[in-house]
Formats: sequence, C-alpha cells, structure tokens
Amino acid sequence: MMSKNVCMFVWNNFTNDARVLRECTALSEEGYKVDLICIHDPNDQTMKFEENRAGNFNVYRVRRYPILFTILQTYYRFCLRYKLVGVITFIIWMLTACFLPLVILPLTLLGLLILKTKVKTVFIRGSIISRMIMKGSKKKYDLYHSNDLNTLPQGFICSKWRLNKKPLIYDSHEVQTSRTGYDSPIYGMMERFFIKRIDSMIVENHTRAKYNEDLYGFYPDVVHNYPFKQTAISNETVNLHKILQLPTDEKILLYQGGIQAGRGLKQLIQAVPKFKEGTLVLIGDGRIKADLVKMVKEMSLQEKVRFIAKVPLNELSKYTINAYLAFQVLNNTNFNHYSASSNKLFEYMMAGVPVVACDFPEIKRVIEGENTGICIDSHNPSAIADAVNRLLEDRKLRNQLSENSIKASEIYNWDREKELFMNVYTKRFSSYFKAIETTISN
Repeated sequence: MMSKNVCMFVWNNFTNDARVLRECTALSEEGYKVDLICIHDPNDQTMKFEENRAGNFNVYRVRRYPILFTILQTYYRFCLRYKLVGVITFIIWMLTACFLPLVILPLTLLGLLILKTKVKTVFIRGSIISRMIMKGSKKKYDLYHSNDLNTLPQGFICSKWRLNKKPLIYDSHEVQTSRTGYDSPIYGMMERFFIKRIDSMIVENHTRAKYNEDLYGFYPDVVHNYPFKQTAISNETVNLHKILQLPTDEKILLYQGGIQAGRGLKQLIQAVPKFKEGTLVLIGDGRIKADLVKMVKEMSLQEKVRFIAKVPLNELSKYTINAYLAFQVLNNTNFNHYSASSNKLFEYMMAGVPVVACDFPEIKRVIEGENTGICIDSHNPSAIADAVNRLLEDRKLRNQLSENSIKASEIYNWDREKELFMNVYTKRFSSYFKAIETTISN
C-alpha cells in the first residue's frame, strides 16, 4: 500500500484557524499523515515549535525571526534603554569588527539597516519562507497543500523543484486579487504565474469559483467554510453576563471575529445609540481595536459596548451561545468581502443565534433561504439599528429564527462538507498513483 503523506503550509500561528484545523483533522481521520508547517509567535511563551494534534496530524512552527535578527534587535533595544552603555558597547563592537571586517562589519551594517528601514519586513518574510521551504523539503511527501497566496511559493518550490514532481493543491481562503491589504498588482501577477503550475484549486463558494473561472479560465473545486457540527450543552457555556458584570436579563448583541477594517464595526458602533436595549459585545482582536475603543469612549458608550480579547477557537462556541442576536456586517470594500460566506455566520447558526447581516449574495442566500436572520445595508447604521430593534421587540420572531438556525445547522456543517474536501484528495491521489504505476510499468 502506498503512503499518503501530506505537507500543508499556512501563514499564521495555527491557533485560531478553523478551516485549516478542519481540513487537517479530516485528512488525519482518513489515514493521511499530515504535517502542518506554520509560524511560531515569539511573544507567546506557551506556544510549542512542535506538537502532535492527533496520531497522524503534527504541527511544526518555524521561527519568525532569524537568530541574528533577534540578537541585533535585543542589542538595539538595549542601546535605546541604556544610551551611554549602548554607545560604548557599539564602539567596542566596531573596533572588534576591524579584525574581522569581512564577516562582522557587514553583518552589523546589514542588521542596523534591517532594524531601521522597510527592508525589515521583506527580510523577515523572506526568512520565514526560506525556513518553511527547508522544513517542507526534509521529508518525503506525496502531496503539498498551500493555504492562500502567501504560502503558494513554498508549496510550488517544494513540490515542483525536484526530479519527481509532486501534486500541489492551492486552497484559496480569500480572493487574492481583490482583498484588504492586497492592493498591489504584484499579487495578481504572482497568482497568475503560480496558478498555471498547480494541480488543484479549492475556493470557499461558487461566487468565488465563477470569479476564478472568469479570471483564469477554469472552475475550481468548492469547499464551503462550514464549522464542525456542535451540540450546545448548557453546563459547557461561559457566563458572559457574569464576566462583564451585566444583569442576567441584559440582552447580549454579539460580534465575534477579527477587529479589522471593512468589517462594518464602525457602523455597528454608530448604530448602538439607536438600540432600544442590549449591550454590544465584541470578541476578538485586530488592527483597529484601539480606534474602536477610542470611538466608544468619545461617544460615551462604555456602558453599552464591551470588548473581550480573542478566545481560543475550541472555546468560542461557549461564548457564542450567550447571545440574543449576532452580527456579520461586512462592508463592500472589495470583491473578497462581497463574495464572502464567512465562517462566523455558521458558528452563529450552530449556537442557534439569529443574525443581522449584510445583504451580499452568498450570505443572503443562506440567511433568507433558511430564514435565520435579517439582511440589511451594512453601510447604514440606521438600517442596522432597525433590524436589531425589530428582533428586540418581537421575541416570537427572534425565537423562530433561532429554531430555524438550529435546523439549518444540520445542513451547513463540516460533517457533510468534508466529503467534498476528501473528494479533492481522492481524485488527486488517484491521478498521482496512476501516473506512478504507468511510469513503473513502462
């Protein structure tokens, strides 16, 4: 029997990546041996460089910073804190470098340049990619799997720069050519180059698959972003009312996920003064969180808006179930947002929590098709408030939407969707092994 060893790459710490967790778990359960290569967080003292998630599923984290960079960064901070001592140490170092000018001096100058300019970002990312490639080349894998564009070069080099080329699956969780932070045309050029050299592509929904077909001429496999099927058990919930010191009858209006631009969170906070009751609770972290906290303070909404830091993925559902209703109010800032079907939408559904959501095609198809919430213009705070107040005033409607959500969770869950995911692997491995057998027979 031939082996089924898979090397998967993802550009994060793999602490809250629900989709990658589901995929790796599904593969492991079906007898594939999966090594996931991701990035270590030096600020998290509890994070391991290696861990075994299941018998066939191992996680390997590469260093974020090169050792030399870490030394130079520590020294730079030391100099800033102890200016006089730092200057003396620097002079001694430079005098010592005179005896080894071909090694120490260039490294010193390069280190200072890296610490002080934009070269730092390029240098760090390049070194991470290099370490991922080295890690992915150490073992004999039968297939490589790259999650998103930022790991596609790693997968391409490991799978194709070799005598015996291996299959490469490109799993695009986002629309790489139209998403926040990806404005440079270089991303589109990169994807167009690599996409001609992959063996399979996976996207999140059919809207994005059609977009890909229009752009590149082929229709990729679709694997929706549905969560694991869950059964809410009351004694496994986290008491948010107690944590936030809210009255037990206070209605929690929940947003969970990244606190990032384009998520409609500013409009959501602007809508809060118009809510007839309830407390808005935002669970998560992100780049604009400090701006939102400031905004809440300026609007004197500290009693009506509460923030909770990101919680572990396996704990999140225990928080979600506390909500009276929840939000998914993306803004139409790019096609990535417009075409999203969003994991959190289905997490709310699993918990039986009705949703107030943007009226984008994939989200609207689910919500109105299953009658699990209200779709609104997410750019309009008044429209958000009207939907919230409707659910606050009509408890019967809210409960009906909650019941519909629980019923819909029987359809929109990973237990069903993983069959489509495994079909991609079965098809790809079947083609791969057939090619090997043909080569051997010839």
